[in-house]
Amino acid sequence: MPAAALKPKPTQSTAKRPVLLDLPYVPLEKRPLPAGRPREWYVTHNRRLKAMRLAIALLDSGVHVPNQARNETIRDTAELIGIHPPSDTTCHMVRAFMRYNR
Repeated sequence: MPAAALKPKPTQSTAKRPVLLDLPYVPLEKRPLPAGRPREWYVTHNRRLKAMRLAIALLDSGVHVPNQARNETIRDTAELIGIHPPSDTTCHMVRAFMRYNR
């Protein structure tokens, strides 16, 4: 086997290039939801999105166990990040996300 085939190829270091994660977070452009679905689908879809945002915010704030995420804690977090206060159903869904995404 030739010696050139055994030499590892040089790789670029991320220190020499800008790292994209250092840039400030910009949310993606919102697109309209698909038309023609029953109203219940849209309600559930938006509830899941809201619950996921709240679960991420709680995890970022140090609440890592669903037992720590009481309804009051979830509603305080919603107020902190600028979301309307969630219903009891959405609070339950937040805890479910935290439980199943571990």
